[in-house]
Amino acid sequence: MFAIDFTESAIEDMRSFSKTDQVLIFDAVEQQLTHQPLTPTRSRKPLRPNDLSQWEVRVREYRIFYDVDESTAHVIVKAVGVKQRNVLFIREREYRL
Repeated sequence: MFAIDFTESAIEDMRSFSKTDQVLIFDAVEQQLTHQPLTPTRSRKPLRPNDLSQWEVRVREYRIFYDVDESTAHVIVKAVGVKQRNVLFIREREYRL
């Protein structure tokens, strides 16, 4: 079982979301990333090399970006954004992967 850690930046990213959406995101992280976070699924995939993270999980229009430290069994959630059509926004600013 993997422990989940949110970076300060990821927590800041979520402040603009409604409380309902924040709970949705926290529940999805707990459900999908505590067991086998390195297994690709329909909503979870590895990313091409970038400056943000190695993995992404999709929950409705939200995108959760994370890295996994297998040696310590930790998942580090690094950013949370919202995708509108083909554009990703993190803290209401357009972000390109």
